[in-house]
Amino acid sequence: MFVLKSIFLGFGLAMDAFSVSIANGLNDSQMSKKRAILIAGTFAGFQFLMPVVGWLIVHTLATAFHKFEVFIPLIALGLLGYIGGKMIYEGFKKNEEEEAVKKLSLSLLLLQGVATSIDALSTGFVIADYSGISAFFASLIIAAVTFGVCMVGLLIGKKVGMKLSNKASVLGGAILIFIGLEIFISHIF
Repeated sequence: MFVLKSIFLGFGLAMDAFSVSIANGLNDSQMSKKRAILIAGTFAGFQFLMPVVGWLIVHTLATAFHKFEVFIPLIALGLLGYIGGKMIYEGFKKNEEEEAVKKLSLSLLLLQGVATSIDALSTGFVIADYSGISAFFASLIIAAVTFGVCMVGLLIGKKVGMKLSNKASVLGGAILIFIGLEIFISHIF
């Protein structure tokens, strides 16, 4: 039951990263396998790290975390809004002759990783009754699920991106902004 619960938790937490992976695939339809592994690995790494940090917070500073929790949707909206807006701007800015897709920078990838996994920080509350080793393995399962889900998202984005040409960046940016709004609205209501 522990493994099954962790897998379902992983799928739930990975949906934002999946959508962002589609957007990244849209933005770089020529993405290499190595680059895709780096992107999916980054998302998986953050999805692993955040529940572990959340578990540690619950076991050390639980009252302080409750005060921080209200800012999670705002942070996600701000980060994804910034990244999505930048992608839309660059999509409209491209010349017809400029077909080379701009690669996702490491700093933007890390921002995406934080933005898509910050809600996983609260997973520390879900796994708070786990022992340290169980919390570690649950987070590892979440990371593995996230990695697989993101690889699928990148593949979907690449396939669709080839068909959309230079408008893929605009669509990818709009998806990121929508995800940020969805996170914000769902946490408010």
